[in-house]
Amino acid sequence: MTITELSIKRPSLIIVVFAALIAVGLFSYSKLKYELLPKFSAPIITITTLYPGASPSEVETGITKVIEDAVAGMDKVSEVRSSSLEGVSFVIIELLQSAKTDISLQDAQRKVNEVQNQLPGGAKQPVISKFALDELPILRMGVTSEMDSRQLNQFVKDKIQPLLSRIPGVGQVVLIGGDQREIKVNLDLQKIRAYNLSIMQITQAIKTANLDFPTGKVKDQDGQFIVRVSGKLSSVEDLRNLPIGISRQGGIIKLSDVAEVEDGIKEYNNVLRLNFKNTVGIVVQKQADANAVEVADLIKKELKNIEEQYAADKLKFEIASDASLFTIDAANAVKEDLAIAVFLVAIVMLMFLHSIRNSVIVLIAIPSSLISTFIAIYAFDFSLNLMTLLALSLVVGILVDDSIVVLENIYHHLESGEERRIAALKGRNEIGFDALAITFVDVSVFLPLALVGGIVGNILRQFSIVIVVSTLMSLFVSFTLTPLLASRFGKVERLTKSTLLGRFALWFEKFFHDFTDKYIELLKWSFKNRGKVWIATIALF
Repeated sequence: MTITELSIKRPSLIIVVFAALIAVGLFSYSKLKYELLPKFSAPIITITTLYPGASPSEVETGITKVIEDAVAGMDKVSEVRSSSLEGVSFVIIELLQSAKTDISLQDAQRKVNEVQNQLPGGAKQPVISKFALDELPILRMGVTSEMDSRQLNQFVKDKIQPLLSRIPGVGQVVLIGGDQREIKVNLDLQKIRAYNLSIMQITQAIKTANLDFPTGKVKDQDGQFIVRVSGKLSSVEDLRNLPIGISRQGGIIKLSDVAEVEDGIKEYNNVLRLNFKNTVGIVVQKQADANAVEVADLIKKELKNIEEQYAADKLKFEIASDASLFTIDAANAVKEDLAIAVFLVAIVMLMFLHSIRNSVIVLIAIPSSLISTFIAIYAFDFSLNLMTLLALSLVVGILVDDSIVVLENIYHHLESGEERRIAALKGRNEIGFDALAITFVDVSVFLPLALVGGIVGNILRQFSIVIVVSTLMSLFVSFTLTPLLASRFGKVERLTKSTLLGRFALWFEKFFHDFTDKYIELLKWSFKNRGKVWIATIALF
């Protein structure tokens, strides 16, 4: 018993199968996350090392060359480039397309760790990173308030940053700009010499006085106590009055005697302005597996709550860029295109099949195949992005191909006077090989795209797999659901001018036959005037 015969004789089984597929497909759709593009990472690794105060030549000899020599022996490396600037070293490793970036990243980390002790003492820990699309910020915003600029910066750092970091799906919250408080100690060299002191003594005195650490435990009959040395400076005045030495006369030398202590603002490394005003910038990155749209919505709700909570300070967040909006707009645009495509397919089906009933049978192949495809999208851990949605839009025309071929042949048998079930079975059996050929031509075109490596493969893999799965589902529908519906609801339509649909169908039939006649005349003329056809063809190219 073939699958088509089973569908016609056991309709309840097929109905249950497709009901289950649609239910699981809708569930899978509800679990899918929105992204702009599929996840992919460029085969590039960057090693950044800070060396404050060093000249470019010192950075090159002390850091860049050491790291270059260390990573030169890595596998699957195409090219190593470097750049040595004042205070910072960049080493860029370009990998082969066949390399796995995560494994190469671990290899680079191991190589750098081996030469860590060869780097200058003032150099910071090298930061090794890769470029990944899902690590780009989803929100960039600025914070304004009536607070003092230093107070606002500290408030954002102490209050807002922890609140945003605790939101589910948030990976990192980075602050940019703002006035940061800095205690400046401006030494007077003449006074230092007069008191017979050195800068090293003063520096050491400040470090020693600003300590806070545990020193041990004390036990008695009542219990155990932890003892700490709490020497943290609590105010600028404490710093001014800090003893840094003893004068020749035996008096205490205070820091204010040899220096001016200023409660000021840290020198600007970057300035952030939004709407012509200086502001504290907040950049939010999501976790790799988080839904960008959901995370952005949760952040906006939290920002609204914070604004209401601190309304007295006129705290306001202004979003400069929101990647989730662009993602939603792009997804909605593709969905609209998908709906238009389905509508146009319905019109074309009605024009050629002359029957609303037969058109509906063909159109059922579209939701049956598309909704079932969501199961594969969820199973392969894909997302709803431009590539998967584009694939669903392009595949609409392909989805009805098999069902049209099968239904047209069934309709031919119905016109011959055969009973509906026999017509459905014969119609599908006669055309089964043709439907297989149509489907596997599409599969053979798109499936190789899933095997392409590199960035192109990462982007096109989801596109090709979605098309292949939905096309195979349309074949399954044309072999099961379409014959089942045709065997129950198929009907030969007799066109008459008594109905609007009949008049339209007759008009279209006449137009189509006239067009066919003109086309046949053109073909006959072309065969008789082959030379002119060749000349016209060459001229067009």
